[in-house]
Amino acid sequence: MKANHKNSMTLEEFKEKNYGKRGTKERDELEAGYEAFKIGALIHDTRIELGMTQEQLAEKVGTSKSYISKIENNLKEARISTLQKIIELGFGGQLELTIRI
Repeated sequence: MKANHKNSMTLEEFKEKNYGKRGTKERDELEAGYEAFKIGALIHDTRIELGMTQEQLAEKVGTSKSYISKIENNLKEARISTLQKIIELGFGGQLELTIRI
């Protein structure tokens, strides 16, 4: 049986239809929210990979378990200095930032 995809659309098409083209206020807010979500998800996944609890990570970084939870769940945005501490002190890694124009 062949699937009917006449009503399906790509993620990019969905975002454009519902939030407008890149550069519009609504679309920029959506993309910014996704970046914040992505950072929290990356921290969560890395912490789990390393077998750490939120409490253990917080202790290494010098913050609270609640704060780590809020970052991971996109309830709080981490400052770059805090993100650097999480990556370097908590995970033993190195934070690299890129700017694209």
